[in-house]
Amino acid sequence: MSKEDPRQYEKYTKSDAEREKLHKRTLTVVIMSQIFGGAGLAAGITVGALIAQDMLETTRYAGLPAALFTLGSALSAFVVGRLSQRLGRRLGLTIGFVTGGIGAIGVIFATTFNIIWLFFLALFIYGAGTSTNLQARYAGADLANARQRATAVSIAMVSTTFGAVAGPNLVEPMGKVAEFINIPSLAGPFILAAVAYILAGLTFFFYLRPDPLFVAQAIAEEESRQADAAGIPVDRGHTSIQRIGIIVGSIVLVLSQMVMSSIMTMTPVHMRDHGSGLSAVGLVIGLHIAAMYLPSIVTGRLVDRIGRHRIVIASGITLGISGIMAAYAPGESLFWMAFALILLGLGWNFGLISGTAIIVDSTNVYTRAKTQGSVDVFIALGGSAGSLLSGIIVANASFSILGFIGMYLALLLIPLIFWVRLKEKKLAQDKMRMTS
Repeated sequence: MSKEDPRQYEKYTKSDAEREKLHKRTLTVVIMSQIFGGAGLAAGITVGALIAQDMLETTRYAGLPAALFTLGSALSAFVVGRLSQRLGRRLGLTIGFVTGGIGAIGVIFATTFNIIWLFFLALFIYGAGTSTNLQARYAGADLANARQRATAVSIAMVSTTFGAVAGPNLVEPMGKVAEFINIPSLAGPFILAAVAYILAGLTFFFYLRPDPLFVAQAIAEEESRQADAAGIPVDRGHTSIQRIGIIVGSIVLVLSQMVMSSIMTMTPVHMRDHGSGLSAVGLVIGLHIAAMYLPSIVTGRLVDRIGRHRIVIASGITLGISGIMAAYAPGESLFWMAFALILLGLGWNFGLISGTAIIVDSTNVYTRAKTQGSVDVFIALGGSAGSLLSGIIVANASFSILGFIGMYLALLLIPLIFWVRLKEKKLAQDKMRMTS
């Protein structure tokens, strides 16, 4: 289970009070790290497409940067998930964040010396920070019980708001810092990203002790021993994993990410083409990111209280409305673009927390981290596809068409939930017939 001495976990396996105390401490560490991580992820979202547009002198490939760092996010999600399962959350998340920081440094060099291949490679590496920032939400849920899981995930996410909202609004100040040290102004946000991601990694490395995943495994082992002693059969293998839940949770997460990434990626380009300045773009993206993370604490409680499926339906409806608004909102209107992007962020928030809760419900501690990493691979690939195709769609059609496509994809979440409810009802009926 761990190279550390397993005896250090004994007090957590035998005392609910100690376990709860450690759960709260873990959430505190996750909050500290997520504040830094949020600032790091904002750089690529806000100026990545603008740098590509300037370097390539075309809008057609403006979605490529987001596609690249989400592809890098996909690879790192797989690696970080496997590392976390084997080495624990602490080392897995540390490696992911530091790698993202190195990628941000590479973007700075590439932009400064106008090296396009290095810019693309560095963005790919920078994506490690994006996926690690998302995977950190699982660390907060390792020690949560079934009634606390969505709330624990939401607490981890809401803390990202502080850094994520500050990041886009620091575009101009960081641009001035960049110019002061003789590098292009658009590279400025990546200076912030490099520092933020590395600090996030170091926070996990020094403070996430004992590792919550290893403690959760120790608790599960103790419960298994007690069940064995009482003669109760315990399933520690894969059969306890609810495969339907993993599939449904994955689809919810992937569709939410695809819709959000595609519209968000092209919004800065769309606004700048209609005469908006960097400060206006930064404000809209900042409000969008606030809507992605700030409602999390309320969303988590709603998911735990009224159910995962209802919030998934709310996600589909909210994302659908945001797609329509993006299609019709004037590109020069700060108010309407901000409103559309706020709804886009809120719909993504509903989808991410409800989908994550479904995934956590459908896994156990023996396979959880690597399963979560694999799911996050598909989330990143969905986001990458959305980002890449968004530039092509806007270049060959329009931003309005992109909004309509996003709406149609979002509304697919509603029939998905009706399907899974029918499937669960059928499985329950089959189980009753077998036992009768």
